[in-house]
Amino acid sequence: MLDTHHHLWSYNASEYDWIPEESPLAQDQLLPELEAATAQTGVTGTIVVQARQIIEESYALLNIADQSSLIRGVVGWVPLIEKDVETQLEQLSSKDKFLGVRHVLQEEDDDFFLRDDFHRGLSKLPSFNLVYDLLIYQRQLPVSLELVDKQQNLEFIIDHIAKPEITSGRIEPEWRKAMKELAQRDHVRGIKFSGIATEFPNHEPIDHDTIKAYFEETLEIFGAKRLMLGTDWPVCLLRLPSYHQWIETLQSLVGTLSSDEQSQITKSNGEIIYHLKS
Repeated sequence: MLDTHHHLWSYNASEYDWIPEESPLAQDQLLPELEAATAQTGVTGTIVVQARQIIEESYALLNIADQSSLIRGVVGWVPLIEKDVETQLEQLSSKDKFLGVRHVLQEEDDDFFLRDDFHRGLSKLPSFNLVYDLLIYQRQLPVSLELVDKQQNLEFIIDHIAKPEITSGRIEPEWRKAMKELAQRDHVRGIKFSGIATEFPNHEPIDHDTIKAYFEETLEIFGAKRLMLGTDWPVCLLRLPSYHQWIETLQSLVGTLSSDEQSQITKSNGEIIYHLKS
């Protein structure tokens, strides 16, 4: 199984001010912790994704990835709006495990999505065979469609099924409508079923039937050839007791599918869409 989305960090309260200080996240989460979490889960490879918007983290993640065959790739951050971004992309893409770029668009105003300098940076990614991870909330789907349409040559991957406004027992109709629009774009190459547990309101219990409904809806909209699985560990620990519990949930969701579909969703889609070199 390939976990297409998790994070690593050396915890520092000032650098990770979004992490609640009284939470399982407020500690180092590095290679030893990842290896312990994935042990005996069936996960044999992972892709680590940026958590801070500094170039130093991209290099730090690559250094960690070089120490382990478990980490098969890195989605890092680069200053896409800067004029010298191509220099950074040249250096990072010389590393086989550097697969793509992500900016934390969920924290940006809609105007940022359409900035000329941002799109100039995005336009550089295809020449380095890099993909772009699209991290957004449901409310940002309309402007995300505009972004995607402005970058026809760039391959996109949607993180966390675009963070729907989850309410137990129903699928958000606005989410469904916009996701069907995104799915019509062939260069939206993949979508990650990850980060779902933390989208439930804090006062609501996590409802498995609602998770299953979103999985089935995502599968129907995007098909088995574009769907990938991720844990969003260690962020998932805000609502779940362990890495293993989310893996069990994912395994139960794909368990009724054909063996070919299971193989695609749990492993080969991630390898193909991220252009894994090893």
